[in-house]
Amino acid sequence: MDKNYYEILEIDKNASPEIIEKAYKTLAKKYHPDLQDDAHKKEAEETLKKINEAYETLSNPEKKSIYDQTIESHTISEDDYNNLYEQNQILKEQLKHTNDTSNRNSNTQYTPNDYSYFQQPNSTYSQETNNIGNYEDELRRQEENLYYQQQLQNAREKAYHDAYIQDLKNRGYKIRYKKTFKEYVKDFIALIIFIFILVLIWQIPFVRNFFIDFYNNNAFLQGIVELFNKSSSVRPLYSITFVALI
Repeated sequence: MDKNYYEILEIDKNASPEIIEKAYKTLAKKYHPDLQDDAHKKEAEETLKKINEAYETLSNPEKKSIYDQTIESHTISEDDYNNLYEQNQILKEQLKHTNDTSNRNSNTQYTPNDYSYFQQPNSTYSQETNNIGNYEDELRRQEENLYYQQQLQNAREKAYHDAYIQDLKNRGYKIRYKKTFKEYVKDFIALIIFIFILVLIWQIPFVRNFFIDFYNNNAFLQGIVELFNKSSSVRPLYSITFVALI
């Protein structure tokens, strides 16, 4: 990107709204044209325009969110960089192997001062070197373009989705997201862990005695248990478990 609003305001990407506003006021005062001499007044005006543009975007949560996504779409991750670097190293090894093979198979004799061998447009060495070099550059360009296009598309889709959700919320709609199977599994595991912890706590004598005494001295709680017992000839599992624990 040509402009980095965070660099213009001289702040970190994770800066709070208060820090953004403070940085803007400081820089706006520093580069105000009225405070500059005639030689630097025009330059200060251009700088102030950039500062105002950066503040207008970063001070607006929605614009800032879209801008951050755009920055991420133009930034390559460390893993992708390492993958491209490894592929580049592999291509270099292939190039080195091809060069060694060409040198071993070549029967052309030349002296140290004779460069005609390297200047032959149809020589095997020159042709294979150019082919691999072109292939390496083309592969790198294709991978970078594909990655940037995918990241930009993801950023656009997320920005449109967030804007649509925000519009629904502004109209008074309540957004509910359907749980995935993985989330249900997590909830079930959490419930099992919670029950297991309760069982372990129940094994502590003074805890168990405390709840038994609490139940025996609480007529309201006893009435609720009796109500559940009388409401059905087949006692619910939770009622039986509660009475058995007490």
